[in-house]
Amino acid sequence: MEVAILDIKGKETGRKAKLSDKVFAIEPNEHAVYLDVKQYLANQRQGTHKAKERAEIKGSTRKIKKQKGTGTARAGSIKSPIFKGGGRVFGPRPRNYGFKLNKNLKRLARRSALSMKATDNAIMVIEDFNFDAPRTKNMIDVLKAIGIQDKKSLIVLGDSNKNVYLSSRNLKTTEVISSSELSTYKILHANNIVFIEGSLEGIESNLS
Repeated sequence: MEVAILDIKGKETGRKAKLSDKVFAIEPNEHAVYLDVKQYLANQRQGTHKAKERAEIKGSTRKIKKQKGTGTARAGSIKSPIFKGGGRVFGPRPRNYGFKLNKNLKRLARRSALSMKATDNAIMVIEDFNFDAPRTKNMIDVLKAIGIQDKKSLIVLGDSNKNVYLSSRNLKTTEVISSSELSTYKILHANNIVFIEGSLEGIESNLS
């Protein structure tokens, strides 16, 4: 498929970018997408939750009442989970929620997500640009020119560009990443994906 290349003023340059059918026009594998998004979200979890269990509670170890003759249930420790202030049964412990996925599945998931966006006409290509200095207004002007200033957008750079990145950092609805940081979750999370012209070759070589 072909997409018109725009300049930073939102006008067509007269050139078109050819998007590889192996990356942007495959039959989406929804299960692969699900697994890749699930892994991404699992990796965001800190897993530092902790509750004290019976053995970790400070308290007396004496038997709090005699075994028989009280007319109530037996009780041997004030640290028992049935008493207020006692330990929690099977409480949460620190753990790592991450799990492994093979590289081929992750590539398939990203190709599937990009194909979904291409089907929805949510992919744009803009020619390479740079700013003389970091300035949020410059990025806002570019977004207005291409008509996505009010939409959640993902801008994909070929190489890291400090001025462009810093110019977008204060914008809540826009995220700028390099092509190596592209993930299935970020693709699906954005309403529009804007590829800088120089990023396409690297993305297609990595995912095809």
